[in-house]
Amino acid sequence: MNFTTRKRISSAITSIVMIAIALICAIPLWYIVINTFKTIPDMSSNPLGLPKQWTFDNYTHAFATVPILRSLWNTLIVTFFGVAIQVIVGALAAYGMILRKSRFTAIIGTILMVAFVVPAQSTLIPLYRMEAQTHIVNTLGGLVLIYLGGCVFCYFLIVGYMRSLPFELIEAARIDGAGPLRIFWSIVMPLIRPILTTVVVFQTMSTWNDFMNANVFISSSNLRTIVLQVYNAVGQFSTDWPSFMTITVLALLPVFVFFIFCQKWIVSGLVAGSVKG
Repeated sequence: MNFTTRKRISSAITSIVMIAIALICAIPLWYIVINTFKTIPDMSSNPLGLPKQWTFDNYTHAFATVPILRSLWNTLIVTFFGVAIQVIVGALAAYGMILRKSRFTAIIGTILMVAFVVPAQSTLIPLYRMEAQTHIVNTLGGLVLIYLGGCVFCYFLIVGYMRSLPFELIEAARIDGAGPLRIFWSIVMPLIRPILTTVVVFQTMSTWNDFMNANVFISSSNLRTIVLQVYNAVGQFSTDWPSFMTITVLALLPVFVFFIFCQKWIVSGLVAGSVKG
């Protein structure tokens, strides 16, 4: 058996294994989506099969009984401002660390690393008390402030990418008289666009799907995010599972479309920052 034949067999086996894994991972998604078009008896008798009679009543019922659009709007506001500030602060912090290497920046980098490994659950009570004292609990602005802890994650991704940049361009801009902010916005930002896109995708999915912080810091029904509406769809004694899955699909659909649209930049951004030069 020559090398070409062995390579083809290996490629075929790899493809079969990957397709099998993809199908296994797709079963929960299929289960959720297909049952949104069923009645409760139909779902109970045939949970994984096609509906005996397709119906859109679950979607009609969800929009009629749950403020889906308001919750989507709340989630969009929190996600947009939270992610935008996270990315800007993370990029500026990484730029400062790379531009001015000193003992002070090394200490700050160590502090950020320690902060990065602290479990988020351990900070919930102190954060809640701080926001309660400043009267911003149960506000979308207060929730955005909580999400700014993600700036540390953004910093670690961006700083690794920045180390691969050609710093001759920055030195040339300095010689031409450009200041630090001008260099950052005109030279550095265009160069780090791939990793910025990757960070935006990661943080958008994380913020949009967050339940813990939204559940702790939001109590008003008109300020609930879409993930909280999914949680509230589960009854204490009984649950209308087709309606529950319908709200789940409505919550996942925007971020799913966003991920599909942006996925080609995720790997390129991470790989491009892994090799210097």
